[in-house]
Amino acid sequence: MISVPRWLLMALAAMFSGYHVVLGISSLSTEVAASPWPIIVALVLYAIATVLSLWPARRARMPDWLAALDLAVGIVLPVLVTSQLDPSAENGYATWYVAAVGTLMTIAAARRQLVVAWAGVIVLAVQTVVWAGPLALGQLGVIGSLVWVGIAHMLSAALAGAARATRRYAQAEREAAAWQAAQDAHLFEGRMRLAQTQRLASPMLRRIADGGHALSDAERAECRTLEAAIRDEIRGRMLLTDAVRAAVRSARDRGATVTLLDEGGIDELDEAERDRILSQLAEVVESTRADRIIARTAAEGSPVAVTIVGLSGGDGEAAESEDAEVQLWLEIPRAG
Repeated sequence: MISVPRWLLMALAAMFSGYHVVLGISSLSTEVAASPWPIIVALVLYAIATVLSLWPARRARMPDWLAALDLAVGIVLPVLVTSQLDPSAENGYATWYVAAVGTLMTIAAARRQLVVAWAGVIVLAVQTVVWAGPLALGQLGVIGSLVWVGIAHMLSAALAGAARATRRYAQAEREAAAWQAAQDAHLFEGRMRLAQTQRLASPMLRRIADGGHALSDAERAECRTLEAAIRDEIRGRMLLTDAVRAAVRSARDRGATVTLLDEGGIDELDEAERDRILSQLAEVVESTRADRIIARTAAEGSPVAVTIVGLSGGDGEAAESEDAEVQLWLEIPRAG
């Protein structure tokens, strides 16, 4: 991709505009104009408008007040200069104002003031026809000014389209990077959970695989505890810390059933807030005497981070018994 420095474009525009000023000043030395003063005023106005239009600015789009000034100068210039010229005579460089107005309107078009640019050259064309007739449009170069504004319009539209496409591509790139980061995070978490599961289950799996070893009742109970721990690693996700794991294991050792369900409600919390919530969760699980404990994250955006329910009583599984009673109901707030 080849880019042209902005200062170079501005320098070229300034040189081109300055050339029209030189032509206007040189026309003063001839005797074509009836009076030089209107032409001098026109030169001063054109120079001021050009300097303001080319002055370095942070925004590419020309301010509305400056565009209005350029349009006013583009309307006044032909009136001032042609008031001192004879339309039937050979005026030579005295018609410098045609190219000057075209240049000024081209600058306005390049700075995204397209309506002003077209209005300026159309007024120039109408004034030329009124002053010297339709044939003067080609003789004085008005058609060239129209062409330059048209080219500037097309380039401006193309650049605006390219800028929009660049923003879309940048947004798509950010979304792709975020998606890739999420996939990498899921892959890393999966590997971590797999390693944790392997660390928990490997010793017992080796004993089970030993054909000459019969599992005792204690080992069978340990298998059930390991199965529940592995289930926690899959469903508990962000709810698990060493303190929570120890509290859950202690509750299961005394015969309680513990279920941890993480549905993503605390993923966006910072580490300090998450540690506070999980520390309180571990304390509650450790202290309660409920037969069945359920800890679940709340929906994202809820003021509650984790809801803990403890059920006791009933026959069989407390959660499935109609006689089960709620012994514990605690909502840990998202903000401390």
